Amino acid sequence: MEDERMLAEILADTLGDRGFEVAVAYDGREALEAVRHACPDVLVTDIMMPQMDGYTLVKRLRGEGCEVPVLFLTARSATEDVVRGFETGGDDFLRKPFAIDELIVRVKALAGRRGAPECETLFTLGLYVFDAERRTLSIGGRESVLSGREADVLAYLCRRRGETVPAAALLREVWGDDTFFNLRSLNVFVSRLRRHLAEDPSVEIVSLRGVGYKLRQ
Repeated sequence: MEDERMLAEILADTLGDRGFEVAVAYDGREALEAVRHACPDVLVTDIMMPQMDGYTLVKRLRGEGCEVPVLFLTARSATEDVVRGFETGGDDFLRKPFAIDELIVRVKALAGRRGAPECETLFTLGLYVFDAERRTLSIGGRESVLSGREADVLAYLCRRRGETVPAAALLREVWGDDTFFNLRSLNVFVSRLRRHLAEDPSVEIVSLRGVGYKLRQ
C-alpha cells in the first residue's frame, strides 16, 4: 500500500499548491472519521483501501445522511465497478492513470455544483414535484432524495424541457468535460432517473441516439 500512500501525499501537495485545503486519510476507517468531523466540500477516495473499501465508506456516509460529493479515483473502471460506485452514492468516477488538471476540474465541478444555480429550482413533472435545491422528487405524498448528480442532470433537463439536449453540453455543464468515459456515467444516471420517474408514464427521458436526450412531459 506504499504506492497508494505516496499517491495520496503527492495529490495532497499538488492540490494544496493549487489553493485547496486538503486532509489525507490512509485507510477507509480513518477516512470515515475524518469526514464525520471535518465535513469536507468534496471527498476523493480510492476503492481498494485497508480497513474499509471505498464502496463501504461511501455507503456508510450516505446512510448517516452525509451528502458530501464523492469522486472515486481508482484503477477499477469496468462498467460494473462504475455502476456500483454510483449506486453506492458516488457522484463521479476518474480512472487511473489521470491528468492532475482533469482531477482539479472534476473536484471544482463537484465543490461548486450548487454554488451558482439557475433561478428556477421547483418543477412540476406530470404527477411529480421536483425540488432541485433540496434534491427531492415527490409523488402522491411520498418523497425520495436524489443523489447530487441525479439532481443536477434532472434539473438541467427540466430547464430545457421539450428541447433536444446534446449529451456533450450536458456533460460539460454537470461533469466539467465531455469525455467518452463520462458519457458512460451519464447513461447510468439517466437510467436511474427513468426508474425514479417510472410511476408516471407521461414523463419520459427520451434518448436520441448519437445526439443526446429530451425530457418529454
